[in-house]
Amino acid sequence: MKREWYKHHGKVVTVVSQVKGKHREHCLCHKCKRFNPDSKHDNCPWANILYGVCCAEGGPMVTPVYECESFYPREEE
Repeated sequence: MKREWYKHHGKVVTVVSQVKGKHREHCLCHKCKRFNPDSKHDNCPWANILYGVCCAEGGPMVTPVYECESFYPREEE
């Protein structure tokens, strides 16, 4: 598994080269009506929790969601 390092949100992070930049393509959140990251109040509660985990300890950490019981597809999907 080839890895690389790059600057993400101002910090050097490690990523598996094969999946670098594919988070939105893989993550269910980006295809869900409940995902409103610009409004914490209107955002999915699970997405808010996951974002908090990703930012904990100074973040950034990226965690795509592959399975979710609260998924509600956007019309364009």
